[in-house]
Amino acid sequence: MKNKNQLIGCCGLDCEKCDARIATITDDNALREQTATLWSKLNGVTITPEMINCVGCRIEGVKTPFCDKLCPVHNCVRKNGLDTCADCSQMDGCPTIGSIAANSPFVLDNLNWLRETAEKGSLEDE
Repeated sequence: MKNKNQLIGCCGLDCEKCDARIATITDDNALREQTATLWSKLNGVTITPEMINCVGCRIEGVKTPFCDKLCPVHNCVRKNGLDTCADCSQMDGCPTIGSIAANSPFVLDNLNWLRETAEKGSLEDE
């Protein structure tokens, strides 16, 4: 299914509110530096301001190295030919989504909304 809101990431995070995306579309180098510092601290790896360029994981264009190559959710979705986790029959028991939802419970709301929207759309197509 091709979900309409392309700014909801594969995992249900809201790319529209992501500091990396905001810094990219506004070309805000101070926000890039702040985001790189925070993400480095949170992830225990070095993230440079130059890495903070992303338009969203489901939109054509530049991505952070994590979002493009390292994100286990994005890799799983691509491998399985899905658009988001909302398209996966195993979403509800997925440990990866569960770990994201533990810190950001709204991802499940976003994914369920995408799922419901797609189901309504397919019913209307019949």
